Amino acid sequence: MKRRLMTGQFWGDTIERMVRAGASSALATIGTDRIGILDIAWPGVGSIAAGAAAVSLLMSIVAGTSGDPTTAGFTTSSRG
Repeated sequence: MKRRLMTGQFWGDTIERMVRAGASSALATIGTDRIGILDIAWPGVGSIAAGAAAVSLLMSIVAGTSGDPTTAGFTTSSRG
């Protein structure tokens, strides 16, 4: 049996969660700027999005030690 953190399913789930967290944070940051798209501080948006993605990665790794052994989630039941 493969170790949980070494499976393609785990890393696929992890990348999906990282992209989702980064995109959500970027959209939330952009949404707070009411001036206009050209006035957005893009380095700040990127920094916040990258931070959210990093937190998501760490959460997935922690989840890899518990929960469903085939995914990056904390739940104990398999997907159906």
